[in-house]
Amino acid sequence: MRKILPVVVAAAAVLAACGTPTGGENPGANSLPGVDQYFAAPCPEPGVKPVGKQFTYWSMWTADEPQGRVLKKAIDCFTQKTGVQITVQWLGRKVLTQNVAPSLNTDSVPDLIDQDLNQMSAAIMAPGGTQSVQDVFAMKVGEGDKTVRDVLTPGTFELAQNKDKAGQPFLVPYEVLSNAWWYDKSDIPDFVAPKTIDEMFGLFDRIKQSGKGVISQDGDINDYNAYFFTQFAARYVGPGGLAKAASDRSGQSWKSDPGFLEAAKLTERLAKGGYFLSGWDASKFPQVQQRWADGESAFVYNGSWLPSEAREYLGKQGGGQSITFGSFQIPLPQGAKHDIVEQLPIGFSVTAKARNPEPAKAFIAYVLNKDILSGIPAVSNNLTPRADLAVPDDLKEIKAVLDDPNKKPALFKDGIDGMFGGKYVENVFYPASNALLKGTLTAQQFIDQLAAKTAEYWTAQG
Repeated sequence: MRKILPVVVAAAAVLAACGTPTGGENPGANSLPGVDQYFAAPCPEPGVKPVGKQFTYWSMWTADEPQGRVLKKAIDCFTQKTGVQITVQWLGRKVLTQNVAPSLNTDSVPDLIDQDLNQMSAAIMAPGGTQSVQDVFAMKVGEGDKTVRDVLTPGTFELAQNKDKAGQPFLVPYEVLSNAWWYDKSDIPDFVAPKTIDEMFGLFDRIKQSGKGVISQDGDINDYNAYFFTQFAARYVGPGGLAKAASDRSGQSWKSDPGFLEAAKLTERLAKGGYFLSGWDASKFPQVQQRWADGESAFVYNGSWLPSEAREYLGKQGGGQSITFGSFQIPLPQGAKHDIVEQLPIGFSVTAKARNPEPAKAFIAYVLNKDILSGIPAVSNNLTPRADLAVPDDLKEIKAVLDDPNKKPALFKDGIDGMFGGKYVENVFYPASNALLKGTLTAQQFIDQLAAKTAEYWTAQG
């Protein structure tokens, strides 16, 4: 069986991974093609001549991660081509809560920051810490007359959640996440993705009857536990439905729309089906994910960062071990009418108190140049918001779903973790979601609790 070392990540965030440090003396089958070519390629010319000679950037990545290495090249190239000096701090996933948010009321705020849309909204935009980046979309990226708006897929930035209190966009994406059920194609030959919910549960039942574990789930990760109900619910109530219910001060939307109860029933069916590996609900991340990597279970539901994560660690292990990644989506439940696919942009924001916003914005446009951004798939094995860049083999099934015109784009968890400064999910939604998946609340009790606790939450807000 395969063996992967623990993944060192922030357990509290949806970006628990999204890429791990490159390295390993014998990457073997886990090495990605094109890495050396990317770093050896010449720097492209910028499309914008920036006003200003310096700016500060606090990054969500560490310097040795794949994305960090790509952005380091962008920084070096931008300085080489423009003379702008960039002072960067590689602070990791908790950069917003541990570093940026505490600085908002000081004079030591960085000019440029990055993180996923939901976290940026909750931690920095909500308290007024960002400024509009509307002007960035008109900036040239260094490919003739092409602008940022021209090269980005509209669905990656034209999101209702990417609006500040004045209705202006506050984030420009450079990477896009999605999610899926993952399995090893070499473990399940001739696999056929289920087309209905009953087929999905039938697949789980067959795996269970064979004696193999069915699903790995790290029960101490709120986001991971919330995936199931929110995915089911979005298919019943559509994009924006969860956010609307969370915003209903009476809490009654959770009860009045029958789709929420249907989604809760499916989650309860998953919870009580005996599918999760034993000990999942008392585990410490990434113990159960490791057990999937070790071959103890057939499936794990996770983000598009999973292959990158596993490949990096397999490479560090050496020995030529590898996983042939396959993925499939949660099918549309009977009676549901919204065939959604979830995405989550990661991108740049400029702080409201930035002293050097002009060169920071010019840098954003430069990163979106094709020759720079191609490092995201080539080096980090992830997806970009540009439609004309390569798609890693591991993610072609997910990318096909994202590009399917019949699918409705939706934000991870409908963006409710980015609403109200993140307080609603922490105090109301996550406790109920965890209890539902762990079987301590029935579907009806879950809905009743959401309704009551939502009303209590809003009453307390005044």
